[in-house]
Amino acid sequence: MSAIAERLHERDVVICVGSGGVGKTTTSAALALALARRGLRVCVVTIDPARRLATALGLSELSNEPHRIEGAVEEPGELWAMMLDAKRTFDEVIESLESDPRKRAEILANPIYRELSGAISGSHELGAIVKLYELHEEHSFDVVVLDTPPSRNALDFLDAPQRLLGFLEGRALQVFLAPGGLTARLFGRGSALIFSVFARVTGVDLLGDLSVFFGAMSGVLDGFAERTKRVAALLREPGTEFVIVTSPEHEPSREARFLAERLDEAGMPAAELVVNRVQRPVLGSLGRDQLAAALSGELGDELAGRIARSAASIDLLARRDARSIEHLAGELGHAEPVVVVPQLAEEVQDLAGLGRVADILDAVQ
Repeated sequence: MSAIAERLHERDVVICVGSGGVGKTTTSAALALALARRGLRVCVVTIDPARRLATALGLSELSNEPHRIEGAVEEPGELWAMMLDAKRTFDEVIESLESDPRKRAEILANPIYRELSGAISGSHELGAIVKLYELHEEHSFDVVVLDTPPSRNALDFLDAPQRLLGFLEGRALQVFLAPGGLTARLFGRGSALIFSVFARVTGVDLLGDLSVFFGAMSGVLDGFAERTKRVAALLREPGTEFVIVTSPEHEPSREARFLAERLDEAGMPAAELVVNRVQRPVLGSLGRDQLAAALSGELGDELAGRIARSAASIDLLARRDARSIEHLAGELGHAEPVVVVPQLAEEVQDLAGLGRVADILDAVQ
């Protein structure tokens, strides 16, 4: 069977999902590196606030704009990386959709917009939708690899486009945008008087800010809705591939099954499966006693016996991991071979370490 990097070579978007602590961010970066080595122009995006992607790429930090990792691959391949800043992403959408500088500045400076965009920025799924559209439609990347938050809500962005469209096209929003103004449509004279007193006491014209905000936003909502529709379609196109990243332990494996079920319910094709931190056997054809006997001449009986017992314990873990992977693959009915990444001696902290993982992902298993 082909390597996972080869199977993903023709994809436009690769979305890595999985629980926390299974090496998902490292896998995302290593996949991007493996694809870039194949001559593609690849951008990997993380929405992980722990900044592990920057560390894995040997950088101190990443910004909301794609940054080329110089020297990562030979031409014609290119590796780019960025870390999602959801608040900045929404600001950039306003800047791109509103051509009038005065109206654009009015929206960005509006207190209601600042509060709403700050709250929305906590929803990384919506920010990821916006940034995914930008990278796929407005940049010339061959592949975009998206890292996702480490939670059971990692697939919420599958539903996020429809939720956002429901709001943008819903009757509730039309009330705010309808002719006659927010005051006339939503509040009676008594409420308006209360807001007026509130403005005099606090200096905050909440009602005025709301009216100005929704009036200014009316010019960009159609463009925002159109982007959302295109991302919703993109997530279900043949060029989009999901990769479930897990480890052999019970809880991450259970999470992997949950994610696979969610993808199936959403009508997605079966995802690729990467199992990280897998223990490999070390005894080989030797038994524990045979290893101890082979080492005793050089190391002495006591030290040789301790090494042999440790090796036997490692092999016990290796057999457990093998059973776990076999069981998980069987439950998921996985057609492609499970990609197994062995337990590494140390954490990936630079391009050299990332390259070793990329080698594994680009090897036939």
